[in-house]
Amino acid sequence: MESENVAVIGAGSWGTALAISLAKGGHHVSLWARREDAARLMSEERHNPTYLPDAIIPDSVHVTHDLAEAIHGATIWLIATPSQTVRQVAKDLDSYLTPDVVVVSVAKGIENGTLLTTSCVLHDAFSDLPRDRIAVLYGPSHAEEVASECPTTVVAASTSRETAKRVQRTFMTCHLRVYVNHDMRGVEIAGSVKNVLAIAAGISDGVGFGDNAKAAILTRGLAEIKRLGVAMGADPSTFAGLAGIGDMVVTCMSTLSRNRNLGYELGKGKSLERVQSEMTMVAEGVRTTASVVELAKKYEVEMPITEAVYRILFENEPPREAVSTLMMRTAKQEAWTPIDTDD
Repeated sequence: MESENVAVIGAGSWGTALAISLAKGGHHVSLWARREDAARLMSEERHNPTYLPDAIIPDSVHVTHDLAEAIHGATIWLIATPSQTVRQVAKDLDSYLTPDVVVVSVAKGIENGTLLTTSCVLHDAFSDLPRDRIAVLYGPSHAEEVASECPTTVVAASTSRETAKRVQRTFMTCHLRVYVNHDMRGVEIAGSVKNVLAIAAGISDGVGFGDNAKAAILTRGLAEIKRLGVAMGADPSTFAGLAGIGDMVVTCMSTLSRNRNLGYELGKGKSLERVQSEMTMVAEGVRTTASVVELAKKYEVEMPITEAVYRILFENEPPREAVSTLMMRTAKQEAWTPIDTDD
């Protein structure tokens, strides 16, 4: 396997975990941290006490606060910052961009205002970054488990098969299996909107509803994601894959999920402001919810669970009242194709 020079932009839990995995895979890795004190601590102590305290950062990973230093010589830039900051990060990187650089995003979200996925934000924010040099790496992947070398599968998506295959080769290890997918839009919609449904799943747990309710959120939530994705031109089969049902299951079911945990605390009666103030990491689903509600209106797609989450987050609707509204909606048909019995 050919060694790559990779700059990981963002030293949160996921950026740190991928830097560790890449280094162990034999690549040359730089890890950029936004805060100078955090970069110094990680460089000296070789761990990330705030976001990934139990993982050891290999000595070969160069940790820095200097952006130019981090990307020097790198031909793969991995964007691992919160989704709402991707545009500013791209603008900061723009003057350093060269024709041989591939930009990979692991940020999952829909930008507020523009309603763009992160790959579209990157294409828009960089002055000269063709779409075929952009990829995303999504799927069911808790940072803690990747850093601990638990078996994990993800998907690399790009409009360019060559770019997707390059990302696959670079990130694949004996612990991290990478598939490729041509449907970057579908992968991004699935990976972003599932965070909204994870908040719903957490609320359900916090209120004290059972497994029946959780199963309903997963199945009907996936139907909402698929409806929106297909309306936006995505391949329906994407939502049955790793970025779809795979990421939905792990994010809605696991106590490692920050979006699920935020919802859980809301279900217990805490305010959104209090829950967010008590978290050290960003729950992407909160701001993504606002964007998804706007997308649903734009594409005239029915997304009742997402709308209920929005009302709980931003209109202070009590969770039990939101659930009652959902349950008392007009009776619907799930999916039914009449069987021809004339034979």
